[in-house]
Amino acid sequence: MDTKPFNSPKYPARFVGLDIGGSKTRGIVWTDGVISSDSSVGSTNVQNVSAQTAQSNMTELFTLLDATGATEVFAGAGGVDTDDDAAALRALIAPFVPSAKVTVVHDTRLLLAAAGATEGVAVIAGTGSAAWGVNAAGVEARAGGWGYLLGDEGSGYWLGREAVRHSLRRMDSGEPADDLTVALLDYCGLSSPGELIAHFHQGTTRRYWAASSPVIFAAAARGHEHALALVDQAGADLAGMAAKVAGQLGISGPIVLGSGMGSNVPALQEAFKAHLAERGITDVHILAQDPIFGIPLLVGQARPVRAA
Repeated sequence: MDTKPFNSPKYPARFVGLDIGGSKTRGIVWTDGVISSDSSVGSTNVQNVSAQTAQSNMTELFTLLDATGATEVFAGAGGVDTDDDAAALRALIAPFVPSAKVTVVHDTRLLLAAAGATEGVAVIAGTGSAAWGVNAAGVEARAGGWGYLLGDEGSGYWLGREAVRHSLRRMDSGEPADDLTVALLDYCGLSSPGELIAHFHQGTTRRYWAASSPVIFAAAARGHEHALALVDQAGADLAGMAAKVAGQLGISGPIVLGSGMGSNVPALQEAFKAHLAERGITDVHILAQDPIFGIPLLVGQARPVRAA
């Protein structure tokens, strides 16, 4: 993370950045080019939590943040696919900063900016998954990001669900619980594979199953054949999204992989790189900092430079 202050007409004296994910929301206030406030709460994305929970968490966040006097808020969030989506999130944020301009974008834009790039493709691999890119001409393209009911291949939720399916298929075939199933049952606090059915459908959340992804990665590290196949498939699916966006834009990179799993799981990173290399794409970068640190670049790009 670049912690050097930036004092320029490109930036407001005080602005707020929000990274609104499926599991948590992080907020940072920059004052005179340096971080003056930084806090995290649960998700404030109504795609993932109820409107009441989103409101409660947003209230908590702005209680923790010192946003007084902020003139701009720039928020990145998953599921912002239409103008109506953006307007709904702006309406949630605006009462806490009544004098500020509020900008809402899809959270993939934060990843690319956090890598210091103004063109390329960003791929989210976290609770959900999506790819977004922009080329030098300003043309944008997206792939994935359909949400867990329709897609989110390669995401933490997808991995957890596929591990459940694997365990239930073995049960239906009369096979004993294997290493992956035993580890999954331990994570869930259950004693038999059959209990996974009710557990999955009653009272568990998308975030809960996304948080089970370390179970799959650990089993893969122990050499479990199906877990290895799942990690490889996740890498292939994420690489496929990236390649689709790059193809639409007529570029070959940079491709930036980030978010919770993308930035922190070497096995997934290697699978992602390998599948892109098979497509002839080698300009691949792993995001080494939180996406929220791309917000200053986006704020600077969005603001006209004032005359001295």
